[in-house]
Amino acid sequence: MKITVAGTGYVGLVSGVCFAEKGHDVTCVDVDKNKVKLMESGVTPIYEEGLQELMKKNIAEGRLRFTTDYKSAYKDADAIFIGVGTPEQPDGSANLSYIATVSRQIAESVERDCLVVVKSTVPVGTNDKVEQFIHDFLVKDVKVEVASNPEFLAQGSAVHDTLYAARIIIGTESSEAEAIMKKIYEPFGIPIVSVNRRSAEMIKYACNDFLALKISYMNDIANLCELVGADIDAVAEGMSYDARIGSKFLNAGIGYGGSCFPKDTKALKYLAHENGYTLRTVEAAVDVNAEQKTKLYHKASSRMITFQNLRVAVLGLAFKPGTDDLREAPSIDNVELLLENGADIYAYDPVADKNFKARYPEGKISKGSIHYVNSPQEALQDANICFVFTEWNEIKEVPADEFKKLMRTPLVYDGRNVFSVREMKEAGVEYYSIGR
Repeated sequence: MKITVAGTGYVGLVSGVCFAEKGHDVTCVDVDKNKVKLMESGVTPIYEEGLQELMKKNIAEGRLRFTTDYKSAYKDADAIFIGVGTPEQPDGSANLSYIATVSRQIAESVERDCLVVVKSTVPVGTNDKVEQFIHDFLVKDVKVEVASNPEFLAQGSAVHDTLYAARIIIGTESSEAEAIMKKIYEPFGIPIVSVNRRSAEMIKYACNDFLALKISYMNDIANLCELVGADIDAVAEGMSYDARIGSKFLNAGIGYGGSCFPKDTKALKYLAHENGYTLRTVEAAVDVNAEQKTKLYHKASSRMITFQNLRVAVLGLAFKPGTDDLREAPSIDNVELLLENGADIYAYDPVADKNFKARYPEGKISKGSIHYVNSPQEALQDANICFVFTEWNEIKEVPADEFKKLMRTPLVYDGRNVFSVREMKEAGVEYYSIGR
């Protein structure tokens, strides 16, 4: 089928490339000319394992192209997928301005019947509004229906999650729209769950918020473990054998980040309030996560007289391994506090350092300074204290005795429970983690 994808962020670009990989004719639209030129050359603007190879392959085979010319891209497409951002607003609601812009462009450009598919994460009821909005601005006498098709990809494994998803959720209001969606996804060979549009929109939020709840619950239990002398790793292992609970998302740490969980929990909280209801469990998850992010910083503050002029090693900047995304990353909250309190930071991340440098340029900032290094060992050299914020393999592979050997003071605060408590103790490292 002839598919156009609006937006080339994580959702749009990965979806477009995967549609092309499954044999569809795909055009990806973006307003950024430089970004389009980069993608036309086969270079992905985001770090995602396997994405660039598939991009180059499908460009070469003529199934994938990129453009800023939305009019030609939309006019004769069989289906148009909207994958633009819906960023969080100050009150927690979703900003739908990009959705509205693309919807109007579609309405003014389509010249044949087509299906518009909202893949972006949007509040329940948005697809209804998009359909009405498009009909309000239609120029040609054509039939346009709207379907919901939320994504469930995880950054760091987005290509795999799209090609080998556990299920495809489609939300439609007619048998014709449902048939088109099933035809698009037929080559994937993945089970399809077909529901109405509002249920599809809610499934996305319900899934993400449940996982955020699970993370916050484990962090809450980890905090209690510290107080009563239990070990969260042992507790998580015992829980994992219960099929009703499962083994995923049981790792304690300094909270979730990224583009989905923080935004989606706040959005669902806002939606509930707008409808006169309070989602107490979701609100608790938001509160726990906010406090968890800087838990180790405050623990370190009670141990140190000051951070002024201390050399601080920061290992990991991305919100999770496998991505260069810094959105809602715990590293940002902690680095901000360290800089405000005069620390000299030596930061390492194998991928996200460039994005972090754009936010915090190298050199003096506030009362402190930040420097970017090329290895965990370089960050640890002569450090007075170390914080671990991302569990990259390059960080996990640092032997315990290297902390003792390289640091001026072997004092480590591990926000991802990367290292063995026993091994760090045996190496002579003063080691603090979460719930252990």
